[in-house]
Amino acid sequence: MRRITTAAFAASTLALALTGCGAAENPPATPAAKPGAEAATDSAPPPTAETTSANPTSAAPLKLGATHTWEDADADVSGTSAALSYQQGIKSAGSAAEETGNPGYVWAALELKVCSTKGLFIATTTPWTLSYADGARVEPSGSTWDDFPKPEFPFETKLTPGKCVRGKVVFPVPGNSRPETIVYAPESAETPVEWTVPAK
Repeated sequence: MRRITTAAFAASTLALALTGCGAAENPPATPAAKPGAEAATDSAPPPTAETTSANPTSAAPLKLGATHTWEDADADVSGTSAALSYQQGIKSAGSAAEETGNPGYVWAALELKVCSTKGLFIATTTPWTLSYADGARVEPSGSTWDDFPKPEFPFETKLTPGKCVRGKVVFPVPGNSRPETIVYAPESAETPVEWTVPAK
């Protein structure tokens, strides 16, 4: 069974415009009758308490599991964001190759956690992309299937101070390569924050 987030996307675009967050258009999904054939490879570091404060001059990517602390003084909000794990080769009734129109594409799941430490803001999937060595960027899938990894990170959700949201976002990715980094680039950020994706 498939659920397309077109209506949610339209509503979130307006909400994000009002809160100063960025939005990106997601591709439509196409259902398929057979599951993906790729074996899943998991990149999940051991739990870590490492925290990195916002530093626009720092270009070095963080390690998976590290927490980025940020503040938007204009909106009077602050919080933390973290890319926790990356898994490529997710099996599903849906086909990443059919969604993208490119043979050889598979599903990948990125586990995220976002928290509010001050103020009310909307956490969404739109600021997150996967970055490749050749400069290619991949956005989250525009649809979801019942057998996608759980819990799913909501397309958008409001966070009040002290509250967090954690879940997995699925991306259609080329099966013969892995992204170099995970990029978090909300419109309010001066510089995008990146996490390194391990080779395996």
